[in-house]
Amino acid sequence: MILIIGGAWQGKLDFARELAEKRGIMVNVSEGKTDSLKSAESSSIIHDFHEYIKRILKTDDSVEDFISTIERNNPDAIIISNELGCGIVPMDPEDRAWREETGRASVRIAKSSDEVYRLVCGIATRIK
Repeated sequence: MILIIGGAWQGKLDFARELAEKRGIMVNVSEGKTDSLKSAESSSIIHDFHEYIKRILKTDDSVEDFISTIERNNPDAIIISNELGCGIVPMDPEDRAWREETGRASVRIAKSSDEVYRLVCGIATRIK
């Protein structure tokens, strides 16, 4: 797996597409806001992973189970997530829970990833 993190609108998806194309991987993007959890099991790029987390938290599904399924069924995925831990802590308890759960999920994915990149202003820095 490859994890790409960074702020919103920093060029993460473009960078992920470039990585996939350089490796000869067919680009198939699963969108966290709209696509099913099942689609993340087979897409080469999982975009807006933090949005999948938000949706899972509103159901009885488990974030841990979702991550385990991706690790098992889609170990070559390129996962893109916004960094949510910077800035002011949200007042809304649901937003705080989302931010914290996304952070924990990113830590877990980073540990099992072969590569981790952070993007700022379209510039990728490999941190693992």
